[in-house]
Amino acid sequence: MKKILIVEGNLREENQSFTDGGIKTHTESLKDSIAYFTDKIEIDVVNPSSDKNISEKVTDLDKYDGLIWGGSSLNIYNDTIEIRRQIEFMRECQKKIKKILAICWGLQVAVTVAGGQVKRCTNGSHRGIALNIEINNEGLQHPIYKNKGKIFNTPAFNFDEVATLPKNSKLLASNPINKVMGVNFHSAVSDIWGIQYHPEITYDKMISLIHFRKERLLNNNAFVDEQEINNHVRMIAEENKITNKDLRMRELENWLNYLLK
Repeated sequence: MKKILIVEGNLREENQSFTDGGIKTHTESLKDSIAYFTDKIEIDVVNPSSDKNISEKVTDLDKYDGLIWGGSSLNIYNDTIEIRRQIEFMRECQKKIKKILAICWGLQVAVTVAGGQVKRCTNGSHRGIALNIEINNEGLQHPIYKNKGKIFNTPAFNFDEVATLPKNSKLLASNPINKVMGVNFHSAVSDIWGIQYHPEITYDKMISLIHFRKERLLNNNAFVDEQEINNHVRMIAEENKITNKDLRMRELENWLNYLLK
């Protein structure tokens, strides 16, 4: 049986607030989505920002066949001890784990370690959904997008973007908000498939997150007022009605098939 490590990107306090609000953590959502496709994977979970024994986990990284690094509400350019701990743990993972799926925040951490740069988005943000992602010719040849439509919408939540890719990266997909929506690059021993969105998270959860973060989103000028929030949520709900679950999660399915080869 293959063994993978899931890295929880959110701080423990943020996850507790999710739980208190009746929302699954990103790790819980990821586990549910993996279970939809296979029961042939053994999963460990680590939180580099909050786990006190993280140095012990570093010595065990060789035992994992793959790693999935999920989302977070953090910003990689903020110099905090919690973020530095995640960057250093990713550095160790890239030395020892060959197959990495880097999702949203995970992509930003992976890119930073590999020599790229992340900054605040200049063309807007993804607030629960990313529209009109287009797979380029390189992406159409890459296994992460096998059996995926060339243009698609997907759950997403990000205010930052990859501004500079690591050397020898292959850009796979873009949309009008983020040029880097899908990418493949190698760093140390790792083959990293990176996406700036969340195939593993449902639109229902994204709607819950918008309501949960309403005050924060208004304070950060992500929305003008509650009316705009309500209109945006209705748009996501309509998208949810026409979304095929398997197509939404195709990238995760394809990475799991890559892992299980």
